[in-house]
Amino acid sequence: MPRRSPTAADEVRGLARAGTLAATVADADEPRRRRLTRGTYSVVYPVVYTGLTQGLERRRGHPACAVSVRHLADDCLDRFHDDVEAVVHDVVRRATAPIDNLDAWICGLINSATVNGHRRRRGEIGALQRPRAPKWLVDGLGGDRWLVHLAVQMLNWVGNPVTAGSQVWPVDSWAALRCRFTGDWDTGSDTAVRADIETVLRVMRAKREWYERYVEGPLGHKHVPVPRFAPESPGGTPLAPALSLVDAGERDDLYMRELAHLAMTAMRTRLLAGEDPHTVVAEVIEVAFGGGAVPALDGRPQLSDAEGEHVGRLLRDRDRISRIAVAVLAIVEDL
Repeated sequence: MPRRSPTAADEVRGLARAGTLAATVADADEPRRRRLTRGTYSVVYPVVYTGLTQGLERRRGHPACAVSVRHLADDCLDRFHDDVEAVVHDVVRRATAPIDNLDAWICGLINSATVNGHRRRRGEIGALQRPRAPKWLVDGLGGDRWLVHLAVQMLNWVGNPVTAGSQVWPVDSWAALRCRFTGDWDTGSDTAVRADIETVLRVMRAKREWYERYVEGPLGHKHVPVPRFAPESPGGTPLAPALSLVDAGERDDLYMRELAHLAMTAMRTRLLAGEDPHTVVAEVIEVAFGGGAVPALDGRPQLSDAEGEHVGRLLRDRDRISRIAVAVLAIVEDL
């Protein structure tokens, strides 16, 4: 049987064992540097997935994304590639001493490398690398603990490449956060969050140059959010889009993903308030996916009679509800 030729990953591992990986990459010509970087990527990406991404996806409530790299949704895959790139960046610069077990060494590097990579990416678009509320902003918000925390969340958000669907700010997620801060478990708290966001923005805009540099500028680097529903004309008549970039199945899948995320957020909020897990799971599933689900409007998908009956059977099965409740509680405990 012919002997296998060494791969770029094999070369990277050999250089790491010799303690010369960083020096070799630094001194290499462009073709060899690209080969060694590719080899490092091949070593790093499975370690990052199992050591970081998989756990994050479980805590985010993305069970499919926690199966394998191939199952990652688009936004999750983008975050994964950013993290891998950050770790590769540090590996080829910090591997200056002999490393017998490169995978284990990379595991110890993941947290600092991804944090540094996140800060570098924020800095490239002008966002604050370590968002803090300056004293003038705290004073302008009257020292209100929730509003100050929200201001920091907003400064974090503008440097994050992901979007909030068709919204500028992730109002649904912050509504749950507001509930925990204020103790107000009103289901309409998203309206209160929108008002709070406007309050914070009004104070931020008082320092126009600061606002343009650290809020408006970084926010402009986000991808333009595409509305999920058709826009309306001034007369209230829905306008058909000029071009649909995805088919109906993809639109329905996106909507159901968002609906599942909202359901998980609602369950987490109610569980943190001390409600009974079985009741919470059954009621939220009923509202989100059962007979109480919002009917199809503006192109949103609606469950067929057969799918609705399937949800009804699930809600009547106490054992299945118990298993779902256990899974939800495990996710909440990890957050």
